[in-house]
Amino acid sequence: MIDWDRWLVKWHVEFLGRQWNFVDLATLAGLVYLHYLAVLAPFYFTWPAFWSAVALYYISGVGVTLSFHRNLSHKSFKLPKWLEYFFAYCGVLSFQRSPLEWVSIHRAHHQYTDTWNDPHSPIRGLWFSHIGWALDYRTRFGSYEARLKNVADLKSQAYYRFLHYTYPLHSVALGVLLYTKGGMPFLVWGMGVRTVLFLHAVFGINSICHTWGQQVWDTGDLSKNNWLIGLMAHGEGWHNNHHAFEYSAQHGFEWWQIDITWYLIRFLQAVGLATDVKLPTETQKKRRALCNKINEESLKQK
Repeated sequence: MIDWDRWLVKWHVEFLGRQWNFVDLATLAGLVYLHYLAVLAPFYFTWPAFWSAVALYYISGVGVTLSFHRNLSHKSFKLPKWLEYFFAYCGVLSFQRSPLEWVSIHRAHHQYTDTWNDPHSPIRGLWFSHIGWALDYRTRFGSYEARLKNVADLKSQAYYRFLHYTYPLHSVALGVLLYTKGGMPFLVWGMGVRTVLFLHAVFGINSICHTWGQQVWDTGDLSKNNWLIGLMAHGEGWHNNHHAFEYSAQHGFEWWQIDITWYLIRFLQAVGLATDVKLPTETQKKRRALCNKINEESLKQK
């Protein structure tokens, strides 16, 4: 049974009772607008609009998973600069902040996984880990001075600084382009449905993949493999695998663990565009599995 009094107090403290700044309000306005567009989807359905949304879902989505996450955050592989910048630009169109901010938040997540310093852990509550953190600037950075301290490698590049200060404009420009090309159906599906679905897929990595799923590796945190998020987020849902081997360009280790992002990286490697691709060796996997077994036996003895 839901304790409504406790829920209302928690809601007031975390949502209504705290101080909001301009970034929080702008983020909330953007999310509300995108969800409003998505709700209109049944009234503006056309097949061209639908397929434009599917194409953009994969293009902008891979921009986040391949570029922001595996390439920029973890340096799991290298790309020629022109291709690195191209994929980063695709990620900007996902409406998930600039590469600098996204990478900064994600690196902090790995540094402080599932502690009170983690920007988006479910130990603060499922709502917070899913979307509440995105509306609270202070939980992401603590203070203005603390922001982007861990992305000096990217801040040194003019391209990423440019995307950081202009990133909302690129999504706005895409929205204008979609409306010009196909009117409201293209705007509703290409911006609303596509963006909202992928936003919640990525948010689900923070919430669902730290709450429900299978924990194959003893990583000392709450990370879990979740097949649904794996499908929706181009392979990112094999999250326990990722926390076990953070540097790995591949997240789906089993044949049935579909990892669209890894398939693209593997293709780029095959044609000579992706180099220095990092993967865990069989020895490293066996060593990790042995640690799992030792920890399980010690817990049984206790």
